[in-house]
Amino acid sequence: MCWTPKKRNPIIANMRSRHLDSLTHDAVHGYLPFSSSSDDDGEVTERDLVDHPWVQRLRHIHQLQTAWWVFPTAEHTRFQHVLGAMHLAGRAAESLYPTLREVCPDAPSCGYVTSLLRMAALLHDVGHGPFGHFFDEHFLRQFDLTHEILGAQIIEDELGDALRSLRRNPTSALEADEVLDPSQIAWLIQRPAPDETRGRWPLWLSHLRALLSGIYTVDNMDFVLRDAYMSGYSQRSIDVDRLLHYSFFSPAGLTIHDRGIDTLVRFMGVRAELFRTVYFHRTVRAIDLTLKDLFEASRALLFPGDPREHLTEYQHFTDASLFTDVRRWKSSSDIPKRDLGARWENLLGRQLVWKMACQLNLVFAESDRESASIFSDSELVVQKVRQQLAASLADVPLRIDIARHIHRPHTRGPASGQNFLYDSSQDVVRPLTANELFARLPVSYRICRAYVQDRAHSRPVAAALESLTRGPGDDDLTNM
Repeated sequence: MCWTPKKRNPIIANMRSRHLDSLTHDAVHGYLPFSSSSDDDGEVTERDLVDHPWVQRLRHIHQLQTAWWVFPTAEHTRFQHVLGAMHLAGRAAESLYPTLREVCPDAPSCGYVTSLLRMAALLHDVGHGPFGHFFDEHFLRQFDLTHEILGAQIIEDELGDALRSLRRNPTSALEADEVLDPSQIAWLIQRPAPDETRGRWPLWLSHLRALLSGIYTVDNMDFVLRDAYMSGYSQRSIDVDRLLHYSFFSPAGLTIHDRGIDTLVRFMGVRAELFRTVYFHRTVRAIDLTLKDLFEASRALLFPGDPREHLTEYQHFTDASLFTDVRRWKSSSDIPKRDLGARWENLLGRQLVWKMACQLNLVFAESDRESASIFSDSELVVQKVRQQLAASLADVPLRIDIARHIHRPHTRGPASGQNFLYDSSQDVVRPLTANELFARLPVSYRICRAYVQDRAHSRPVAAALESLTRGPGDDDLTNM
């Protein structure tokens, strides 16, 4: 028998009237809240966006492209990452909104800014295809596309109506006269372009873009934490709390107090270390070399054409669907397709063709002409190495792989001018490069590796590659 109170309990009444959030638990951030209920039948919640097929497909795309074949515990997906990024976006909005409103009085409400950032973070990877960034380079590029350009179209055309009907987030709500603008979300997720017109968007929105494409973003703060944890590199690799605590918006843009500079440099160092040890691992790159050849041979069979013209098919195109399709090819009656199927089966079984012979690490500073280096062109390095080999080895199977990581933005690059430093000794905001510790970081580095199919060729190839960078030097006359 149910007991019914004679008078309505005010605490229970308040609980019934408020918009309850749902929770999901994350290995990295703990509990992640998201809006899931509404009094208005026409209102869309964050849960509706999370459950949308365009977002759910990210469950079937690995976060680490091919590195999960090397690091057994790194099986996490883009879906887990975008939920974490959405959570960090909410934290960043809560921390930074007061200073954004101070420098940009025309900024919309806190509810609008928070929902805008949370949705940009949730949807920033929605355009990714199988193998993530690899797919950009080896498939989307032929259509002058990136996953961000494609994602922007999906946000505006496929998710626009749902986004315009979103009214709240776990901490705040939009004002009655505010409607979320999908075109602003689409713009936020795209990296600044060299020919981009300044001033097209309001200053407050331009300031927010640093949280998606600056030096420390809700995207890369999550993936550094997540990838470090899942790969076994570190359980708590960076200090997000301190980065957010010492960040604020100045009239110049996203600014970090000099008390937080050590934490920022630490973050950049860990991110660079993950590139060297995980994303650019020698075996990961060997897998990518084989995958590159397979993509070139299989491109016409993998997908019918420009994804913008086949969005329905693209929504179902993931790592999982690709693996299922190519495994069926080995039973095809078409001989070329059957041969490709056998090659795919070898790759999926981790039977690798290429083996690393040697490696060179090259660091580029602000004053270096990186593009003028021969190590910006892998085919040119192959030619130079072959010239150094003995005639009997001149035609051995050889690949040069050059992995490039941007350690910090170049001051003249299109993504520059988004992060600034508060110098407490002078009480002024300066370009971040004014900090000596930051300025001493390299702009970029390249890992140049030579791969062979027969390890017997490793030693002469290594000597040939090393000769391109090191000649005989003078020694000191005495011990120092």
